[in-house]
Amino acid sequence: MPETLKRLIDIISFLPWIWEKSATKLAFFLLKSNPNYLKNFWKSLDNIQAEIKECEVCFGYTDKDNNVCEICCSNSRDNSILCVVEDYLDMVSIEKLHIFKWKYHILGGSISPINWVLASDLKFNELFTKIKNEKFWEIIIATNPNIEWEATTMYIKENIPDKNIKITRLSKWLPNSGYIEYADEITLINAFKWRN
Repeated sequence: MPETLKRLIDIISFLPWIWEKSATKLAFFLLKSNPNYLKNFWKSLDNIQAEIKECEVCFGYTDKDNNVCEICCSNSRDNSILCVVEDYLDMVSIEKLHIFKWKYHILGGSISPINWVLASDLKFNELFTKIKNEKFWEIIIATNPNIEWEATTMYIKENIPDKNIKITRLSKWLPNSGYIEYADEITLINAFKWRN
């Protein structure tokens, strides 16, 4: 096998959830692809970090020319509800439902001392500042239901600057150890509708 092809397979194998067999198939797909497709693919990869930056409000992603993402600058959002999620993919999964039109705050993970992730490593200070400066009547903690979920929820409840705000969590429709980004639509809709 040519060295260039081997290197490509190694690079693809480095991606999460891609095993060597899948990486080999993808490498051969790219080898046989239309040159224009390859140029566009390479250009997208080359620009991904230069053309995208963090939203200053929710800490999701936006185009490099914008400081705030489309969700945060939208006038059609319910400014009284803030949905707190672990990462951007969770927000994307919720948005794909096209039902809920609230604002978001992305923590960047969940508290997990066993994995050396402490509250200071996440966007909690920004969350509490946001709650203090804006008028929310409900905070939805939409983190993945696992041990870290409990620690994250407790930290928010103990440190929230306004104790009168209603704090809700996803219902048990979302199974323990389930992940928001992998949940089917019905399960996710019910988890939010029956939050408590």
